[in-house]
Amino acid sequence: MPLRKFSDVVKLAEKHHGKAGLAKRMAEYDGAKKPAVKKQGDDRYLAAMSQAVFSAGFSWDVIEKKWPGFEEAFDHFDPHKVAFYADRDIARLLKDTRIVRNGAKIQATINNAQFVIDTAKQHGSFAAFLKSWPASDQIGLMEHFKKHASHMGPSATTYFLRFNGWDSFILSPDVTKALIRENVVSKAPTSKGDMKAVQAAFNAWVEQSGLAQRDVSRIVSFSVGPKQ
Repeated sequence: MPLRKFSDVVKLAEKHHGKAGLAKRMAEYDGAKKPAVKKQGDDRYLAAMSQAVFSAGFSWDVIEKKWPGFEEAFDHFDPHKVAFYADRDIARLLKDTRIVRNGAKIQATINNAQFVIDTAKQHGSFAAFLKSWPASDQIGLMEHFKKHASHMGPSATTYFLRFNGWDSFILSPDVTKALIRENVVSKAPTSKGDMKAVQAAFNAWVEQSGLAQRDVSRIVSFSVGPKQ
C-alpha cells in the first residue's frame, strides 16, 4: 500500500479538529516561525542535554522546579569544568539535595560535557554541529548521540533536539499510531529498519508539503482521532 499523500493526512487532521481548529493548534506552538538551532553557548547545550537525561523516567515538572539548584551544583554546566569532575565532585553531588541524586545520571552529565567539548572542537561550536546535520537524516543524528553521548536514548534525544530548535519529528504515541495506520511500521519503531522507514515517510511528506519536519510531525499527530 503506497504512503498516503500528506494532503490527505492534513484532511484527516482537519476532520478531527476542523480547518480553523488545526490552524489554531499549530499556531499554539511557534506560529509561522521556521525551526532554527538556538544561538547559545555550549554550556546551554550541555544544560539542555542534562535536563533531558535527568527528566527521563522522572517528572519533568519536578526537574524544572529544581533546575536552578542543578545550575548551581554543576557550575552552570560549563563543559570545561564538568568534564574534569573527579571522585570528590561526584561524592559532593550525591549529597547535594538541590538535585536529583542519581549516580548514573551524574556520571552521564560528566561524560556529555566531554562529548560537547569534543564536538565543539571539531565544528567550532555545538550549535554549528547541529546546524550541519540535515533534518532528512534525523535517525543518523540519533544514532550519533546514542554512540557518542551518554544516556541519550531516542526519546531524550528527540526532545532535546526539538527544544533546542533542530527540526525534529517526535515519535509521540499519536505519531506512532499514525505511522502504524499508514503501514509505515507495524509497531512502535525500535529497529534500524523501522527507523529508516519512518525517516523515509517524513522525508516524503516534507517534500510534498514544503513544511518543516517539526510541523509535519505535529500534523501527523493531530491526524489521529479518538477512534483511530
